[in-house]
Amino acid sequence: MTQGLTVLGATGSIGASTLDVVARHPDRYSVFALTAHRAADALLALCLRHAARYAVLSGLPEDQGLRRRFAEAGCRTELLFGAGALEEVAADRECDVLVAAIVGAAGLAPTLAGARAGKRLLLANKEALVMAGPLFMRTVREHGATLLPIDSEHNAVFQCLPRIAARASPDAVRRILLTASGGPFRLTPIERLSQVTPEEACAHPNWVMGRKISVDSATMMNKGLEVIEARWLFDVAPERIEVLVHSQSIIHSLVEFADGSVIAQLSNPDMRVPIAHALGYPERIESGAAPLDLAAIGQLSFERPDRQRFPCLGLAYAALREGGTAPAVLNAANEVAVAAFLEGRLRYTAIPRVIEQALERASATQADGLETVLEADRSARRAAADCVAMLMGKAA
Repeated sequence: MTQGLTVLGATGSIGASTLDVVARHPDRYSVFALTAHRAADALLALCLRHAARYAVLSGLPEDQGLRRRFAEAGCRTELLFGAGALEEVAADRECDVLVAAIVGAAGLAPTLAGARAGKRLLLANKEALVMAGPLFMRTVREHGATLLPIDSEHNAVFQCLPRIAARASPDAVRRILLTASGGPFRLTPIERLSQVTPEEACAHPNWVMGRKISVDSATMMNKGLEVIEARWLFDVAPERIEVLVHSQSIIHSLVEFADGSVIAQLSNPDMRVPIAHALGYPERIESGAAPLDLAAIGQLSFERPDRQRFPCLGLAYAALREGGTAPAVLNAANEVAVAAFLEGRLRYTAIPRVIEQALERASATQADGLETVLEADRSARRAAADCVAMLMGKAA
């Protein structure tokens, strides 16, 4: 009997990698639901290819014309609309496995719905833990959900931690080392960073990713968000989570133990590897990724991140230390700033300025409920938008 799979964010890069792995194992998985924000044509093509029971366009209102287009294309998938439909398919009893791959804050509510329904959660939406880490982890525990990370770094840490960790001393893990490629501007003269374009920022040297996450990789905010995610996933104090620049993107993370042992997970930079691990866990299944040839690679190099070049990393650590709703403010302000940069309204070097000002204007409160977190998110977006407008006015 196959497992019913729902992919939130099916038209993105994680969705594509997930469906590629799933197609290799038709005896294990069937596609229950696929979702997208507004990409109707791309979603229709996926539904025809994978015979999904349901499709959701979360960013569109009811549209009978789109329903006719799906039907006329020979698609038997039932088309749903609106953000509420995301939560419906995430919690449906016929959904066994939920792949949470929506980028940004929009993925929080449906991922929480899947956790409340006790699903097997394959988590790529790091914002769920960044914005509401304690709330999210409590929901997972209370409703018996199974949480498996598919970010390459967190999946690597999960693989490095022994399964007997629950019986080990909390001090058994000395450090978690999250690796970062350094992005496209690792060696760019700092004085030129104010002139870089969105196209340059999205040209990642190792990974194929969406535009927003590519910019986050360039600023290293992505790694800052991953530090916050790791703190909640693995219940490790922030000071035990470090970032290490590893430009080859072969070692995806490392765990150092109290006895001095360090265990690392290595693979080619291909998201199908962590996705296949989480889909098959505790078994191992074929991913389609190329075998790793260390002799051909030759060398693996490491360096500490330059905090002057990557100020967003320091902002993320500061928000994590402040706690409460501060990480939600950090995430919201970053989303606004990155969107403005991608639209040509903000310089690349102004992204951390917007985030810092939003954090300074916000008063962090306890993140004890979903509405509290969402209100912090909304308030931070308004503050960040004001900051963007002010900086644009100065530039003019």
